[in-house]
Amino acid sequence: MKKAEVGNIIEFHGGLQGIVEKVNENSVIVDLTYMDNFRDLELDQRTVVNHKNYRVIKESAY
Repeated sequence: MKKAEVGNIIEFHGGLQGIVEKVNENSVIVDLTYMDNFRDLELDQRTVVNHKNYRVIKESAY
């Protein structure tokens, strides 16, 4: 399993996507406003995802 880095785009929980803002020991903090349908889903702006529960879909550009 590849651990995400700040700026990576990850996918988790049935197709939700977001940009990693912070990497912790066991989890990442993800900005969900990346998704086009963010407002329609009525989700919080950020969430915490355990490293076991996501996959990196796009590497950071920096």
